[in-house]
Amino acid sequence: MRKVLTLVIISIIFFSCGKTEGVVPSVPVNFRASKTDPRLAALNSAGGAVTISGYGVAGLIIYRQADGSYSAYDRCSSYQPEKLCAVTIDDTGFTVTDPCSGSKFSLADGSPVKAPATRSLRPYTVNVSNFEIFVSN
Repeated sequence: MRKVLTLVIISIIFFSCGKTEGVVPSVPVNFRASKTDPRLAALNSAGGAVTISGYGVAGLIIYRQADGSYSAYDRCSSYQPEKLCAVTIDDTGFTVTDPCSGSKFSLADGSPVKAPATRSLRPYTVNVSNFEIFVSN
């Protein structure tokens, strides 16, 4: 009986330990810039997107939606994020591509639009005042 109880306890411990493999790590993000910052020039029109290095896991992507609102994502691909592959903005301006796997993601909502990725890009919160853009989590 003691062996069975020990086996049950070990099984519960083994199967209850969740792995966070395959998840883009959560790191503190606090980006702030003036809307007139030259790095953000592409955001002056709907559909514009920019990349910002030095924030998040692999940098940031900020995208201006058709309705004038903004979205921000971590550049780290959600497919095998341990490889730290930074997605790049496609010529169309509507998607980004993971150069390591070929996965594509929509800039509208960060969702995968081409396999093998099945998870969305990690989103961040964007707040805009009259003169500044704030990206945080």
